[in-house]
Amino acid sequence: MRLEENFRVLMVDLDEGKEEILSFGLRQELIGGSGLAAALYESFGLPDEPADHPGQPLIFAIGSLTGLFPLMSKVVCGFKSPYHQQYAESHAGGRLALSLRFAGFDALVIRGRAATPSCLTVGPKSLAEVKDVHYLWGMDVFKAGKMLRKMHPGHSGHRSVLRIGTAGENQLGYACINVDTYRHFGRLGSGAVMGSKNLKAIVVQGDQEFDLPGNGYPALYQKVYQQITTTNLLQKYHDLGTAENLEPLNGLKALPWRNLQQTCDPAVANISGETFAEKILMRQMACAGCQIGCIHVGMLREQFAGDTHFQYREVGYDYEPIFAVGSMLGITDSSEVLSILDEVEKVGIDVMSGGVALAWATEALERGVISQKETVVPLAFGHAEGYRQAVNLLGGAANDFYRLLGQGTLQAAKHYGGEDFACVLGQEMAGYATGEVFFTSQALGFRHSHLDSAGYSYDQGNHEKDAAKAVAFLIDDERSRCLLTSTVACLFSRKVYSDEVLGECLESIGLGEAAGNLEAIGAAIQKKRWQMRVRTGFDPFSLKLPKRFSEVENWKGPVDAGYLEELRLSYAGAIRDLAGS
Repeated sequence: MRLEENFRVLMVDLDEGKEEILSFGLRQELIGGSGLAAALYESFGLPDEPADHPGQPLIFAIGSLTGLFPLMSKVVCGFKSPYHQQYAESHAGGRLALSLRFAGFDALVIRGRAATPSCLTVGPKSLAEVKDVHYLWGMDVFKAGKMLRKMHPGHSGHRSVLRIGTAGENQLGYACINVDTYRHFGRLGSGAVMGSKNLKAIVVQGDQEFDLPGNGYPALYQKVYQQITTTNLLQKYHDLGTAENLEPLNGLKALPWRNLQQTCDPAVANISGETFAEKILMRQMACAGCQIGCIHVGMLREQFAGDTHFQYREVGYDYEPIFAVGSMLGITDSSEVLSILDEVEKVGIDVMSGGVALAWATEALERGVISQKETVVPLAFGHAEGYRQAVNLLGGAANDFYRLLGQGTLQAAKHYGGEDFACVLGQEMAGYATGEVFFTSQALGFRHSHLDSAGYSYDQGNHEKDAAKAVAFLIDDERSRCLLTSTVACLFSRKVYSDEVLGECLESIGLGEAAGNLEAIGAAIQKKRWQMRVRTGFDPFSLKLPKRFSEVENWKGPVDAGYLEELRLSYAGAIRDLAGS
């Protein structure tokens, strides 16, 4: 097998009800995923128009190694974000990557706005079909998913069902796209982009075959497979999963509690990965094409009001959701954490942004910055019922307060007050209060994500305050991750897929030119992404960190505000240089 020189891209125009297949870009240069999505946005995006403009593209891109090697299981979603009105990426697993591969497409690009609430069905035969599903509008993510699966049976497991909840319909700035129930395009509002296009759902059906490479490919596949399945490199992700991080981070005084007013609490044992595994864990699942099985699914057991009967629901969990609706909200019961998370999933909001937003609202209520007139329900750290109700008010944009909070915590804080204690690092923070390098890396990172680079690990392993060295690490680590997110590998596999191994994999499928030029390709993709951010309005020097982050104290002591500012300015300068601006 030798892949085509160019990518095969399905373009769908919802306004015209038309589709076409394009031959786009050079595989040897873009690899796929992040590189392909950025290039597609450069060609078809509208940098000067708002995120909800019908002509803005919603892009889903896989990589050249998708379906050919273990853990090449992710999809990159590229879009202009309604959260900050700049180019953004979000990544998700599930079955979507292999569904696109078996449908014969390297990318799906959607433009326009459907006339009525619709479902877009994509496949290799009819290419694209838009169906009116107005009766699903207003339906929660789980109920809509059940209906959609009945409407699209079969396809040998190569069927992926994407849908939004009420948050996406109401175009919240951090509405997510649910992918096959347990995975998400979570951060920065891709779900709102779907909502603005009147798309309740996208179903990708893949039922084609493709040939496997010959020569040294089978032996190389086995080499990678054995490293993943017979060593302990990825064992933690299978066993307790990322929820294993709760107690170690709490022990380091680096776990955010109660809107980051604390960084540790002895009650962490009640929401630890071990406790979830002992009391709640039902089963584990894996994305298609993955051998780890990191998806941990818990059992939520709830009694009907006034009844002796119980209902049981399955809810996926890992570290970030437990932090966001657990420690950040002061919830110290594992079942209550799962019950809030279940509501978050139904309305379709990013759990980190939603949890951090409600944590800010709770402290704002305590301080008298807002009142229960705004929140409607009482919010108090440690009390789950108020949060369960507030999630639905947030997803439904129930009043002016929740509509504004749904556009981002800082949007609400700028209007009502309380910016100093808004835990926002470009977007609502991830759960690592490890110190100055992480705070800077998320605040200024391309996706404002803890996965842009290993800033949280750098904080734990490097105690000298050398801003130039730290920023050089962040830039280089991001470059190497750009290669992984272009192939598109799960980032859990980064210890397996070194540049050398990635080169061997690309060589085995006929991309020898790319294999011999990985560092330059990674740098070019990194540069292209930053150019798209800057072209859509990003100014790295304009981003400031709220005061709360300079008040944090962890195992190293108080945060050094001077060093934090030095890092911010140094990283901003490096980004400016990368983007050529």
